[in-house]
Amino acid sequence: MKFIIDNWMLLAIALSSGALLMWPVIQGATGTGMLPAQLVQSMNRDKALVIDVCEPEEFAQGHVVNAINVPLAQLQTRLSVVAKNKSQPVVFVCAAGKRSQTALAEAKKLGYEQVNSLQGGLKAWKEANLPVSKA
Repeated sequence: MKFIIDNWMLLAIALSSGALLMWPVIQGATGTGMLPAQLVQSMNRDKALVIDVCEPEEFAQGHVVNAINVPLAQLQTRLSVVAKNKSQPVVFVCAAGKRSQTALAEAKKLGYEQVNSLQGGLKAWKEANLPVSKA
């Protein structure tokens, strides 16, 4: 006990530095989904289907190249038409990553095996300086 009292500053520094070292691990646990570079890799290697769940107006302003627009409200009815093969990798994208997480959960309920979402959404895609299509 005397050691703790005499060295409280060292203990405080050790605890705070440990907490700061763990912070990225804690943040990574809450931020689910793939990074933009991982999406590019999945598109090229695995022929992943990219589905943008934004509204048509948002989609027209810019989206991931070759993405298909299926608004989140229409996902249940249109997903089976767009992604016929339930074992094909599917990646959901939205503006910031929230709606794509909802779409991911919905696709899993519908029986899709390899589903993921773009962490940070189109915003992260643009920040990574990756191409955006407006067509």
